[in-house]
Amino acid sequence: MGKNGNGRLAWADLLRCAALFAVVLLHVSGARLADVPVDSGAFQVLNVYDGLTHWCVPVFVMLSGAFLLDPKHSLPLPKLLFRHILRIFTALAVWGAVYAVANHLEQGGAWTWPGVREALWQALRGHTHYHLWFLYMILGLYLVTPVLRAFVRGAGRGDFHWFFLLVFVFTFLLPTLLRLRPSQTASLWIGNLNLHLVLGYVGYYVLGYYLKQNTLSRAAEFALYLLGALGAAVTVGGTALLSRQRGELVQVFYNYDSPNVALMSVAVFVLFRYVLGVSEERSRRERLSKAAQVSFGIYLVHDLFLMLLRRVGIDALSFAPALAVPVLAAGIFLCSFAVAWVLSKIPLVGRYLT
Repeated sequence: MGKNGNGRLAWADLLRCAALFAVVLLHVSGARLADVPVDSGAFQVLNVYDGLTHWCVPVFVMLSGAFLLDPKHSLPLPKLLFRHILRIFTALAVWGAVYAVANHLEQGGAWTWPGVREALWQALRGHTHYHLWFLYMILGLYLVTPVLRAFVRGAGRGDFHWFFLLVFVFTFLLPTLLRLRPSQTASLWIGNLNLHLVLGYVGYYVLGYYLKQNTLSRAAEFALYLLGALGAAVTVGGTALLSRQRGELVQVFYNYDSPNVALMSVAVFVLFRYVLGVSEERSRRERLSKAAQVSFGIYLVHDLFLMLLRRVGIDALSFAPALAVPVLAAGIFLCSFAVAWVLSKIPLVGRYLT
């Protein structure tokens, strides 16, 4: 398995960059998806881009778990607190404030100290920009990482399989079925069971470690690709069908905790792990490493460029959506990379911002 010169896994850097570009594609296409008629060609195009990129967030979580849960890599509590958790807190404070002010100005607020101060106060209270939700979720996973490291250190494959079965049933399958067809009895049973250990994003977090550490058979690998393709078809086709039936955008199959998105996410992770990450070409690996090292910063800054484009009236519907979405996403990605790279060079604080 190819590694970069600094010891980073090439496939993981490649996957991190791909997931980040998928985030930008998702936000560019999703920003206008609810604004077009569900029976229009534009809706179908935006639905394809939006639906086929929803693996991005689960894959980010899986990548975090793949490395932070590995018992072979030392992660004492001070390192977790001051290197990882402090970084998230710093990013929340700084970028929460930046986006609070940006939103204040975008909504017609004046550039006055009382207005800016109120925006900052809202950020401190947790009313942050929509895409910063990811930081809160990752922070929660970091807080339980020592417990999860103890679990993976002592778990056998059978223990993992039982854990993943519970995750699939109670995190992905049943909640999605209940969204499609509510049942008070089933909801009451699930609530009374209180299986919080397997809820949220913990399943993805542990799964990333499992897939990195264990080798799949070719049959299992191929089966996951087929299931991933099925998940992609359900995500796009199911969204189009439900939306047309109800006359408005229905996002049940877009949820990150839906089984179809989970299957897509696992298939993409495995694809990069076994197929697309085998390149030994050095210069490509080094370029990917540079982008991957500031991927956090790219994620944090990219929505500022979306806001800027919105300000000047440019979005996914400004010209043919099939072309507009990838073109705008590529431009935003490159601009965000440039800003993140510059910020990363700031002494002492650069790594906490990117």
